[in-house]
This record gives sequence, C-alpha cells and structure tokens, in this order.
Amino acid sequence: MSLYPGYPSHLITTAPGVQIACVTGGEGPPLLLLHGHPQTKAIWHKVAPVLARHFTLVIADLRGYGDSSKPAGSADPALYAKRTMAADMLAVMRQLGHERFQVLAHDRGARVAHRLAADHPQAVQRLVVLDIAPTLAMYEQTNEAFARAYWHWFFLIQPAPLPERLIEADPSAYLHDVMGRRSAGLSPFTPEAWADYERCIALPGAAHAMCEDYRAAAGIDLQHDRADREAGRRLPMPVLALWGAQGVVQRCFNPLAEWQRVADDVQGGALPCGHYIAEEAPEQLLERMLPFLQSPHQGE
Repeated sequence: MSLYPGYPSHLITTAPGVQIACVTGGEGPPLLLLHGHPQTKAIWHKVAPVLARHFTLVIADLRGYGDSSKPAGSADPALYAKRTMAADMLAVMRQLGHERFQVLAHDRGARVAHRLAADHPQAVQRLVVLDIAPTLAMYEQTNEAFARAYWHWFFLIQPAPLPERLIEADPSAYLHDVMGRRSAGLSPFTPEAWADYERCIALPGAAHAMCEDYRAAAGIDLQHDRADREAGRRLPMPVLALWGAQGVVQRCFNPLAEWQRVADDVQGGALPCGHYIAEEAPEQLLERMLPFLQSPHQGE
C-alpha cells in the first residue's frame, strides 16, 4: 500500500471464507490499529511513521471494509457482530505471532476493540479508543441532536436492500456526505487516503457489509453489551479514551464517565479537533497517546 511504503501486505484467513487484509511494519511491542466507518486502514498514515519507531504495527481492514472479505449477512446477524469482528483480529494477531498486544482504534474499530478487550482480556494489554462512547450508552442516551448528527446510524440499519441500493447508486456521494459534514469538512484527508476510501467503498459487497456492521450494532451487539453489564464484567486493562472537542461525542455524551462505567482504569480527554482525530490532529494524538502506550502498568 503506497501510504505505508515498505510495509509488507498480508491476507490472513480468520474464518471459513473470510480473509483480513493488513500491513505490518516497525519494531517493538505489537500494536494493533483499527479504523472506523466508512474508511480503511489508510487512516493511520500520518501517525504510523512515529509509532513504527516504538512498536510493531499491525494495521488492519475490518471485516466488511477496505480489502478484507465482505461476507453476505442478513440471515446470520452474528456475521458482523463485534464479537465476530473482534475474533478476526485476535486470529490475525495470533497468526502473526502476537499473543498479547495493545490496541489503538477509532470509531467502528474502537467498538470492535471494546469487544476484543471484553472477550479476550488476557490478550489486550492496553486500549486506546478514539471518539466514541460505548455503543450501549450511545443508543440508550440517543436524543434528537445525536440522531440528526449521526443520521447514518439510523439509515444504515434499515432493512436490506434499501440503504445498500442508495449507497451503491453513488458511493462517492455517500462518502462525501458522511465525512464531509463533520466539523473539519474534507480538509483532513490527503488525496492518497481519500482515493483509498473511494476505491474501497465502491467494491462489490462493501455497502452491504457496512450496513450489516451497523445492523449488528443495533441488535446483537447490544445483547452482548447488556449481558456484560448484567454480569458485572468490566475491562481490566488500562484504557485511554480520547475524543474531538468539536465532535458530536463531546456534544452529546460524557465519554470519560461512560468508559469509567465499563472499565476499571480509565483516563482521557478531548483533543482540539473533530471526529477524525488521527487525520485532523496527528501530533496531538501522538503526544497524548505515546506516554500511555509506553508506560509500565501493574500486572505486566
């Protein structure tokens, strides 16, 4: 991938008929990087050069996104459950030789990372989540302001094939509408990264896979999150939660308090940007994140 020169590319089989695309690079302890919607692994290209000085990076496309497999869903809601998508990433890391690792994740990827940490706490040493509150909290506290700003949450979960058909009619327009309406517009995105987003959203099955991701989030994922809450299961590893001061998450929720409700060791705060932190404020992200990822923690 041209955004990561010198990084070997991999296609790793994680389940029957499912391959996860990723690139690897750098030296040091392993760090898994997961992107959000409607993007790809390209989002990390501004921070990867610095991170690669300190970590062995595994930069992956989620199931349904980028160059990873896009299995047809609908009949089986578990195909895009965050539990399933998290299992993909655990398989990727194990096949690359990493039994324990840290995770840096944005948006949808951070929801996958949350489930990965919840289901496999022995594997996740530390977790950085960017510009989300936990899914259950966001759905339970949805109000008019959030619904207007995050309209795509409620559009994408409509029954197939309505949203798929509308996205596939003009994938680039959907990309512009979802990403360009945020606080920074399209200014954070380099031409090379944008070209990757446009290429991948137009791939066969991409629209359906994205919709299935969101349908799962509004269904089976909430069941899993409620089961954790009822059982008193919490994330034991250190968590760093960062969000954009100009973003919707800041405006509609109290993300630090919400993460403290599901994890034992949480720190974090707002950065001077909107939703796309790694592309809008890469230097500030690195300044806040590197000390956390490099600090010793009890039990390690």
